[in-house]
Amino acid sequence: MTHAKVYFGSLEAETGVWSERHSPYSGEVVSRAPVCSAADVKKALEIAKSAAVTARKSTLAQRCAWMLDVARRLRETKEELARTITDEVGKPIAFARVEVERCIETVTLAAETMRTMHGETINTDAMPSGRKATAFFRREPVGVVAAITPFNFPLNLVAHKLAPALVAGNAVVLKPTPEAPLTAYRFAKLFVESDYAVKDALSVVYGDAEVGGALVSSDIPRVISFTGSVPVGNIITKSAGIKKVSLELGGNAATYIDKSADLDLAANRCALGAFVNSGQVCISLQRIYVDAEVYESFAGKLAAETRGLVVGSPYDEQTFMGPLINEESAERAMHWVESAIAEGARAMTEPRRDGTMFYPCVMADVTEEMAIVCEEVFAPIVSLVKVDGFDDALPRMNHSPYGLQFSLFTNDLKLAQRAIDELEAGGIVINDMPTLRFDIQPYGGVKLSGVGREGPRYAIEEMTEIKSVVIL
Repeated sequence: MTHAKVYFGSLEAETGVWSERHSPYSGEVVSRAPVCSAADVKKALEIAKSAAVTARKSTLAQRCAWMLDVARRLRETKEELARTITDEVGKPIAFARVEVERCIETVTLAAETMRTMHGETINTDAMPSGRKATAFFRREPVGVVAAITPFNFPLNLVAHKLAPALVAGNAVVLKPTPEAPLTAYRFAKLFVESDYAVKDALSVVYGDAEVGGALVSSDIPRVISFTGSVPVGNIITKSAGIKKVSLELGGNAATYIDKSADLDLAANRCALGAFVNSGQVCISLQRIYVDAEVYESFAGKLAAETRGLVVGSPYDEQTFMGPLINEESAERAMHWVESAIAEGARAMTEPRRDGTMFYPCVMADVTEEMAIVCEEVFAPIVSLVKVDGFDDALPRMNHSPYGLQFSLFTNDLKLAQRAIDELEAGGIVINDMPTLRFDIQPYGGVKLSGVGREGPRYAIEEMTEIKSVVIL
């Protein structure tokens, strides 16, 4: 079994204390990682502070070559990384491979995007108070970026932070999820061992609250990039101090099924959006508002699609859905379902749980008062709510503290335009699941779903500063 190691800049190290990661599917130990302390974080940050000076002076050509070299190395180690993802978080192997492919695209996009990003000249004599001058602005690296990543996409969400930060000329200290330390370590190793690497520009530390707190509260990072829960995001906001904070937090994704929609398409895509990755996605479809005229028909089609999903070993090539990340999550999911049934909801697929395995569950006749639609369940559960058209659905969809992504299934163009204008979310998808994300697009939410945007171009903007120049 390969062990993860700390990276203090380009130097591998151990702390002498280890934590073990158990497979959420088999319970076997699948990886080990060093347990870090606040002192380790301080050491990594000091190295990053020095490395940021070197990174700033490096050429863009070198940094782009660095990213493309990492992408090449990712292709060469694709199967090993996919297997590591499956081992550590239980993601079905077919989807783990998709994640590696997306990671390759993300890293490549970061290089291609940075080549074309530039400042612009300013017309300083455009207003009466101005005068002619040579004026422009350019983007410069912030210095040090602290990156904290979650378990549900333990490779690609790391890439969405590392690649934009490093290609922009920053140094990074990464704290990956405790659930997938080996995935992060193997990925980081590709950056560190590249012939084009900027020396010491990437450090990796492991741990939980103590390590995260030390990373966030330090004065050295100029950007905190975090993907995770709202409670932790709230703590980060309060303790970060005066620095940029980019937060990708929770969601309670919803869709509306209009009476004009293609119900077969909608049922197929909604089943995928609700249950892919066992529902452990920030934009996992959780609430489906269905026009009363097509409610029963759509509910039957969605239940049939759901029953056809293959649930089982994540190592089986045909498996669509594997285990939840831990038994506590599966227990919580069963509690959500039992609570909704007690309040009058109807289970259209049999609620089943076996250890960490929780089978996909379609809940019908759900009302707005039920907790199952008010909170983020982060499990393979989707709720159907009957509504009298979009006028009825709109305020219900917007009545949520979250606003990450919503969608709409309709063949009414005017209704689609209205949804784009009036739904309160960072992203709107027409005629597909709200779980759809292209890595090239700006991604992020409103309200409690966070601040800032990811996607290589938009992350680079978050991780750089504008410097204004005037020459007289």
